[in-house]
Amino acid sequence: MQIFISCSKAGWLLLLIIALFAAGCASVSDRYEAADRIAAEDGFTKTFVKTDNFTLTAYTRFARPLDDLNVYIEGDGSAWLSRTRLSYDPTPRRPLVLELAAMDPAPNVAYLARPGQYTAAAEPGCHPDYWSDRRFSQEVVASVNQAIDSLRREARSDKVNLIGYSGGAAIAVLIAARRNDVATLRTVAGNLDTETVNRHHGVSPLRGSLNPIDAAEKVKNLPQHHFAGSKDTVVPPFIIESFLKRAGDQDGRRFTVVNGVSHTRGWSERWKSLLAVPF
Repeated sequence: MQIFISCSKAGWLLLLIIALFAAGCASVSDRYEAADRIAAEDGFTKTFVKTDNFTLTAYTRFARPLDDLNVYIEGDGSAWLSRTRLSYDPTPRRPLVLELAAMDPAPNVAYLARPGQYTAAAEPGCHPDYWSDRRFSQEVVASVNQAIDSLRREARSDKVNLIGYSGGAAIAVLIAARRNDVATLRTVAGNLDTETVNRHHGVSPLRGSLNPIDAAEKVKNLPQHHFAGSKDTVVPPFIIESFLKRAGDQDGRRFTVVNGVSHTRGWSERWKSLLAVPF
């Protein structure tokens, strides 16, 4: 009788492990499906853009050739399970940035995921370094830059408006510093000084990554506006203030702190009005 009970417990334990594993897979699958659903509802087409270093996932809605292209760059997503455990798939738990892109009334809009997110095979397909220490590396910036070239040609647009969220804001700044076709730059909850953010949270610096604050002077003449949430504890507003001082903006005219908004909550409810904020 004791042997039977022991085997029964082992069986239930095995079933529990299988169920938990399946739930984890379903969770990642749900993230992909949620993004596909939003895209389909708002007329976006899913595509995969091959670059020298990565194949990046994009959702696009092109309606008027020759008009500017608004490019939304995704944040770091679900990069970490805890302070010490990397995620096996950095796809965002919630498609917030795609939601913002879907609300944009511009005729030509593209959403661009970061390496390892929303991939064709539902597997990251790249080394975890590229959503951890090297997430702002030269090769990542070059890849996103190449993808924007491809999207701009497809939309037949002469100019690009960059919108970056969180870590995607860092990428947007680094790209804006190396292009001559960027008309405007917007960042949302932007990690614009990676060294200061990591020091603020007591975590190690990013090895192999570029820091967007080092490009602040290169983009100082670009029309831009930066939004921070008053309740954002991930990227506090002082990070953006520091970046803007480096960019020569002493009076804060390019910066809006949005009351009641955290790093992830409140942006979609306010996005249409924030899009109307002048540069």
